[in-house]
Amino acid sequence: MINVTKTYLPDREKLNSYIDHIYSSGWLTNNGELLQKLEKQLSDYLGVEHLLMVSNGTLALQIAYKALGLSGEVITSPFSFVATTSTLVWENLTPVFADIEKDSFNIDPTNIESKITEKTSAILPVHVFGNACNVEEIDRIARKHNLKIIYDAAHAFGVSGMSKNVLNYGDASILSFHSTKIFHTIEGGAIIFKNKEDYEKAKLMINFGISGYDRVDMLGINSKMNEFQAAMGLCVLSEIKQIIDGREKVWNKYKVYFDARPEFKTQKRNNSFKNNYAYFPLVFENEDLLLKVKKELNEKDIFPRRYFYPSLNKLSYLEKYEPCEISESIASRILCLPLFPDLSPDIQEYICETITKHTTNDD
Repeated sequence: MINVTKTYLPDREKLNSYIDHIYSSGWLTNNGELLQKLEKQLSDYLGVEHLLMVSNGTLALQIAYKALGLSGEVITSPFSFVATTSTLVWENLTPVFADIEKDSFNIDPTNIESKITEKTSAILPVHVFGNACNVEEIDRIARKHNLKIIYDAAHAFGVSGMSKNVLNYGDASILSFHSTKIFHTIEGGAIIFKNKEDYEKAKLMINFGISGYDRVDMLGINSKMNEFQAAMGLCVLSEIKQIIDGREKVWNKYKVYFDARPEFKTQKRNNSFKNNYAYFPLVFENEDLLLKVKKELNEKDIFPRRYFYPSLNKLSYLEKYEPCEISESIASRILCLPLFPDLSPDIQEYICETITKHTTNDD
């Protein structure tokens, strides 16, 4: 079975050595030695400060909302994984959708300002498929209206620009370390805060608000990362270059192939930031053609993903429907193709040929 991605499993002996350490120390969770080591190595690798590890990327968003004191309405993108919207609703915040750019698939800054009301507390953009947003313009809008910015950077691991990593923009950025991601800790996530005081507040929040023995300083929850997750993260991080290099080869082969076929649209990249080769999205001329290709590939046990579908402004549990024409159109026609370092060249060629043999003129 060929899925849209494949979990990277690092050197087994290396992982066993960390697990042996856990057994020897008896320290399984509660800010263990391996977690501290991983936080330090990740901060150095990513070029960030105030990085807080948590148990998953969804809780990373929720903790960030709490730490930054969000309320009322949050302007966000309709084109993302469902957690971007569901976490807002779960925390009794109201998502307000600003439509996306048709080429980058990121939130269109020109659509943000008209959505701002007296109830707006923040902007929640998404670096879609690891493609950096127009961070400078979003920052300008937020400063003008005194709004917080939280970036959903779940796909943006290692995406850096000329001067700094994309994670350094905004008041906070969140990462997902789910097993399907470039870098993973089986499950897991992180929050990168701009200000140390927000970081310190969140650090208490993820451990029930406990600041010391027999002392609870604030309302909190349990969203700590454990030592087994950290062990996997240390192993994967030590092999991250070969992971990204392997993905780059597969991504480039898709790019060359589909750039020569104008009937298919690929994502326009923000060239001010590096590509981490997280996903290869392809937009078809229409939904019928997409479904036909998907069905044929599925019959061969190849499973590209309709990522992201549906457009989040159409979720049934929202209070009202806000039309987002571009997002709805892209969401109905986009397919993320299988992408991982050891994808067979023959399988990749078969995927490409299966896609391109179909045309809108097929019977």
